[in-house]
Amino acid sequence: MSSYPATAIAAPTEPVHIGEHLRQWRLRRHLSQLDLAEDAEISTRHLSFVETGRAAPSRDMVLKLAERLNVPLRERNVLLVAAGFAPAFSQRALDDPALKSARAAIDWMLRAHEPNPALAYDRHWNLVSSNRMMMPLLKGVPQRLLTPPINIMRLALHPEALAQRTVNAAEWCGHLLDRLRHQCEATADPGLIRLYDELKAYPIPARSVPLPPDSVAIPFKLRLDGEVLSFMSATMIFGTPVDVTLSELALETLFPADEFTAEHMRELAAGLP
Repeated sequence: MSSYPATAIAAPTEPVHIGEHLRQWRLRRHLSQLDLAEDAEISTRHLSFVETGRAAPSRDMVLKLAERLNVPLRERNVLLVAAGFAPAFSQRALDDPALKSARAAIDWMLRAHEPNPALAYDRHWNLVSSNRMMMPLLKGVPQRLLTPPINIMRLALHPEALAQRTVNAAEWCGHLLDRLRHQCEATADPGLIRLYDELKAYPIPARSVPLPPDSVAIPFKLRLDGEVLSFMSATMIFGTPVDVTLSELALETLFPADEFTAEHMRELAAGLP
């Protein structure tokens, strides 16, 4: 069974006014009113008045506080609307012409990363795109888990999917679950919280053996056709997005952690159409 605490991450209740929104984000970031007021260069009294609804913040003040609180772009729009202003950040479909260059960049990086696996996913870990090297790793995964929308976290942790072939499932699946929990705490996204509640109920072995002292990262060790492949992962995001959809896209790349895996992936790529 999972060794993770059963403490649930509660989905946020809908705040009544902009001040309550801001207070919830401040508490989520573990900041006092004094901390946030000093960072935003306003008086603690004024911030207190805003949070209690006794003062109405300007549009610039809402954006400034949201920036200091590292509020996701999607939620910054929510703050603006709660304060009586129009949203400031667009949210386009992935096939919108305005995102053409971003999609082209993602497609280029996915192709360029071959013969190693790489994939792009949205804010809920649903697959957006991948290169040719991902599908061979999914050999044996039930078709129902490969029906769009394909959820990357579910593929990794589901006992009928990759988890059953992950040699170091305790460490790798535990790392992914911790990562998702931190995302839930940082974003308060109801969809992520529902996903976390589902995945933490999966049977994940307890982490009992410490990593070797010479380890530099937790590898992803996957058994494939009788061989064990070992990867390190790296995540990339767009650095200065002002579109909600673009801000929520991420690119996950897997790099061989040893020469055997590197050679195996080269041979695997050579046999693909």
